[in-house]
Amino acid sequence: MIVTIEWMEEWFRRFDQEYFGGKLPVPELGLTHAKTRLGQLAYKRASRWGRTKLYDFKLSMSTYYDMTDKQAKSVLLHEMIHYIIGYTGLKDTSAHGVVFKGLMDKLNSQYGWDIRVSTSTKGWKVSETVRSRKEKKGPQIYLMLAIEMNDGRHYLSRVNPSFARRIENQLKTVREVVSHQWYTTMENYFEDYPQVRSLRGRRISKADFGKLLNVLTPFQL
Repeated sequence: MIVTIEWMEEWFRRFDQEYFGGKLPVPELGLTHAKTRLGQLAYKRASRWGRTKLYDFKLSMSTYYDMTDKQAKSVLLHEMIHYIIGYTGLKDTSAHGVVFKGLMDKLNSQYGWDIRVSTSTKGWKVSETVRSRKEKKGPQIYLMLAIEMNDGRHYLSRVNPSFARRIENQLKTVREVVSHQWYTTMENYFEDYPQVRSLRGRRISKADFGKLLNVLTPFQL
């Protein structure tokens, strides 16, 4: 199934009544095409007198995959756990801390859901819309940026080409950068990398850094 706004609203209301005591107003709902982020809860934050309040919640789900009914509902419940924690002002030890895991484990054990902190989508069915779009576009060329820091850390980014020149100029001002190199590649492996518009990347080990460079072609920006 491909999730819709109508589906999200219907099951949000049902789950709120069944599992969350009817406490949650329906937030703004949205759809994305994200491959790696199946669901997301966004909000605004305001601080006053030493207290922080979250508001303007938006709950989004991805239409990238043709999910099973249980997969989709488990993703929705994952985001609803985040929502009730934020909406009621509960304090947790981290984004997926003690409170989150306690609610997650309760829903899984008592009601048979498969809510997870991090869900692997290996083997999941890609939606027909996404497959058709990829076939029309043909092979994709990715612009990659490899960075080595003076403390030995290595980072790799997939960069939006429209922002490459801006990022190149930013690199010149970062003293911690020992070296950097631009590359291109058509390897599908890098499809999982989020396409960035600013100077940030995915930290990888030195060994993996060396291996990945073997499938990249140097590029002069």
